[in-house]
Amino acid sequence: MKTIYIVRHAKSSWEYEGIQDIDRPLKKRGIKDAYLLANVLKEKIKKPDAFIASCANRALHTGIIFCNVMGFPMANLKISKSLYSFSDGYLVKTIRALDDAYDSAIVFSHDHGINTFVNTFGSKPISHVPTCGVIGIQFDTEHWKNIKSGKTVLKEFPANHKD
Repeated sequence: MKTIYIVRHAKSSWEYEGIQDIDRPLKKRGIKDAYLLANVLKEKIKKPDAFIASCANRALHTGIIFCNVMGFPMANLKISKSLYSFSDGYLVKTIRALDDAYDSAIVFSHDHGINTFVNTFGSKPISHVPTCGVIGIQFDTEHWKNIKSGKTVLKEFPANHKD
């Protein structure tokens, strides 16, 4: 059995002129949402075996917050340039390339591709994964390279945990 948790990076800021997309930071709201969802996950799931983040500042910062809250060594956070890609299939390729020694992994990525992934591989239709939304999908396989349709086992969005 393999379980993947897909996290869309938290809310980023557009307020800085001249900054490249890859360097956009999180907004204060994004930081708060990342801590909120990381704490929700810490209580709901076993700590994943691997943490992988896009090299974009906003996704990496989201991943660092989750590492901190969930007690995962930041030195072991993998940074993936391929997750900062706007071509189809980057997320699938990243997940299928995971080491089979990992039974679970959490990936911090971008809007492009996440909705397609969770609706292609999950068992519940999800119209839109919001910023800092987390979707968990479990696969009945021993090898990541063989993932096909799985079972959606987790759906957590920041709005569901605010007063």
